[in-house]
Amino acid sequence: MEPEKRKTETEKLRLRTPERSQVELRMECPDDLVSEDHPVRMIWEVTGKLDLSRFYAEIRAREGQVGRNATDPRLLVSLWLYAATQGVGSARELARLCEQHRDYLWLCGGVSLNYHTLSDFRVDHGLALDELLTQLIAVLVDRDLVQVWRISQDGTRVRAFAGSSSYRSRGRLQELHKQATAHMKELRKQLEDPGLSAQLSARQRAARERAAREREQRIQKALERLPELESSPRHISAQQKALWREKIRVSTTDSQASVMKMGDGGFRPAYNVQLASDPKSRAIVGVQISNRGVDTGQSEPMRQQVEQRSGHKVREHLLDGGYLNLEEIERSEPEVVLYVPPKPPKNGEKRSNPYEPRPQDSPAVAAWRRRMGSAQGKEIYKLRASTSETVNADLKSYRGLGRLTVRGLEKVRCVVLWSALAYNLLHFGSTLLG
Repeated sequence: MEPEKRKTETEKLRLRTPERSQVELRMECPDDLVSEDHPVRMIWEVTGKLDLSRFYAEIRAREGQVGRNATDPRLLVSLWLYAATQGVGSARELARLCEQHRDYLWLCGGVSLNYHTLSDFRVDHGLALDELLTQLIAVLVDRDLVQVWRISQDGTRVRAFAGSSSYRSRGRLQELHKQATAHMKELRKQLEDPGLSAQLSARQRAARERAAREREQRIQKALERLPELESSPRHISAQQKALWREKIRVSTTDSQASVMKMGDGGFRPAYNVQLASDPKSRAIVGVQISNRGVDTGQSEPMRQQVEQRSGHKVREHLLDGGYLNLEEIERSEPEVVLYVPPKPPKNGEKRSNPYEPRPQDSPAVAAWRRRMGSAQGKEIYKLRASTSETVNADLKSYRGLGRLTVRGLEKVRCVVLWSALAYNLLHFGSTLLG
């Protein structure tokens, strides 16, 4: 069709086209932004029932004193909990949503926020978050929604914020520390010289000094962690110890992150997130963070934590083979029954059945082998995979725990606590309000 004829045909059509220059007067209440049964309302209502006094205790803005008003901690707690339920794990992304998305606009209710405030609040209240999880678990246990007499534990490696190329040996770290110290001294001389720093604003001078100081501090922390990593096994020779220490590397961006074997078989900087859950309700009842790539020795502290949070004793503990420790089995029996699979025999010709008690086994270890080989024991142990693997996948896929955006054990622990709290509230929040 010819252009002129096509234009004529188009002009005859009756169409609705955008008109963006027309002024409109709208009357809208912020409460109308979300429906009455929206999940964000549940988050807000639940936070109103929880004790947030530890968050409020740190506020300095008081009546009769100068200074701007502080942002209500209940709002910040609700924002991060709701963000975690939606898989949002970035302060910048959350700040953007608070300006554009209806759910977050409803939560804010006209309160403006920047990503600095959101980011600081996320990682600066470790003790308060820990108490909040304890408070929530205690309420769930008291209402018989969750039970802790049987728990399932598993560890999942979460990719750290440190880059693989940031790892350095002792010699290189010492060299970098000297360079960072010299750079800091030279920078201070330049900033103190009016002729050299006249073109810089106060903000620019502070930013340059802060960047140099933080780099020096990160390298210093990396050097401080070296003695911990260089403690080699006792049974190796002096020559082997020297080779062991030469292989030690520490990250200059996150000294507490360790290179671990990930689920895909590769090795990357990560943290070992330990989670305990109730196999019946699948609620998270315990959280631990470690920078060790193995699970050995992490089951007893988890039981103690769950008992302290809930006020009830753990009677059965489901674990995978990575937690196996015969000494722990002997210490735990008979107060706690451990369900952990035995390792397959090294010599299959001599002993093909790992569930058969061995002559050197103690009564507790022999009972454990028979228990794991029984039909009942195998049926109970199936609960571990269906519980822990599901919880781990949920947090990593949907609760913002896919890859960490913070550095250090304490900050990582805060992020995991936010995810665990959001997970529990998403599953039990409506019941708590009922």
